Amino acid sequence: MCPTADEYYYNTLTGEVEHGHGSSWTHRMGPYPTLEAAQAALATAKQRSAAWDDDEARWGDEKDGDDD
Repeated sequence: MCPTADEYYYNTLTGEVEHGHGSSWTHRMGPYPTLEAAQAALATAKQRSAAWDDDEARWGDEKDGDDD
């Protein structure tokens, strides 16, 4: 993926949104297509993580059911 000038990143160290590559990759989440999406980066990550946890739990329940 080639970086473009229209990408936004959430800086996990400062809690601020950056336009383009403003800081080290070790502190960036993204890229995001809009400023608003970058501002919501932590909330989006939390929602996705919860969904993955739910999927994992369901998958584990289904696997356990095969042993019966």
